[in-house]
This record gives sequence, structure tokens and C-alpha cells, in this order.
Amino acid sequence: LDGVHLIEGYLQAFGEPELLIIPEGKSSQEAVALIQGLADVNTVMFPTLLFAELTPVASSAGILALVKPPTVEIPKQVSFALMLEDIQDPGNLGSILRTALGAGVDAVYLSKGCTDAWSPKCMRGGQGAQFHLPIIEGVDIVEAMADFAGADAEGCTYATTLSGEPLYEQDFTKPTAFVIGNEGAGLSLDAINAATQQVRIPMNNKLESLNAAVAAAVCLFERQRQAAKA
Repeated sequence: LDGVHLIEGYLQAFGEPELLIIPEGKSSQEAVALIQGLADVNTVMFPTLLFAELTPVASSAGILALVKPPTVEIPKQVSFALMLEDIQDPGNLGSILRTALGAGVDAVYLSKGCTDAWSPKCMRGGQGAQFHLPIIEGVDIVEAMADFAGADAEGCTYATTLSGEPLYEQDFTKPTAFVIGNEGAGLSLDAINAATQQVRIPMNNKLESLNAAVAAAVCLFERQRQAAKA
């Protein structure tokens, strides 16, 4: 993990890291305070150039932590899900996960073709959302859609396409799963055919499509808005 914010998020969710790594020279006040508060955690100092090679991002916050990957606990009941097929950009995925947490999603399902939810760039994009959101990676999206719909007689899966029914005319107060596809290619035909219904986001006809992260935000918060009014 890179940076005080992510390390503090991990601390709150899972406990102490295995190791802290800092560069030679002056550290930020936040990093110093964090190190002082973790006196029992082994801390090593690397030469500046070596630290720069080790850090996973271009502009490091000046402190790294080695942590154990958290164990994913899937909720017994999922009434609000997000399913992502082949999202490639780690920044996009991180933003989507952050949005999903804010919208109150119960679980996120990632297809085998999605980028790693725990990569450094995705972690930065998610701002620690990964620590508080059940994320199931490497799933078969079509199977996950079938399982969601089969778990509840009222459960519906909504595939986001350019030719679906208008998003704002749908009832999302029942168990809902949104299915969003690859940034360029969109959803596979199998995923579209497996969905309960296709939905589209109404927009200016001069625009072909929205960024996957933006589309996810629009869909998720429309469901959250309806749930708040129900």
C-alpha cells in the first residue's frame, strides 16, 4: 500500500501491516505520526532512489506498507449488486469501487477479464473502498447473473446497453444487479442475453457513450435514490 490514507484505511479494517517502508530523508508529518503510532511494526528505511524503484506509483506519498491480502466475506443476502465484465483500466475500476461503496452496494462481482482490484493504481482510485466492500474476483458473469436472479424471485439483473429501456423509467426498489461491460466493447452478447432487462442512460444523441465509471455512478445512485424514497 502506498500512502498514509490507504494504510490508515487498512488499519481500521484489518489491523496492523506486516512492514512499513520509508525513504531516507524527511518524511511528512502524517507519515511520522503514523510510524509513531505503529511502534510495534517493523520499519525499514531505503535509499531514495531504491525507494522510488520500489514504489508502485509514479508519485509516491513517501511511505509504503506490506500487508496481507484481506479475506473476502460474501454476504448471505445480496439485494444490491454490481457486476463488471472485462473492465481493463485500474483507475476506472478503482473509481467504480469507490462509487459502489458510496451507493451502498452489497457486493461487487468481477469477471475473469477484469483488471486486479488490489493493484496499486486501482487501490489509489478506490481510496480504500476495497477494504469495506465485498469484491468477488474471477467470476463467470453469466453464472453470477443467473445465481442472483435465482436467489430471489423478484431479483433482476440490468444490462447497460445503448438500446435498452430508459434508466429513469425502471423500478429498482426490488433486488437489483447492474451489469456493466468493457470500456470499449461494452457487454458481451452472452451477458446481454442473460439479463432480465437492458437499460440505457438517456443522454445527448451527439454523445455515443459514457465512461464506464460514470455510467456505473449514474445507475447505482438512481437505485440508491429510489431506495431512499421507498
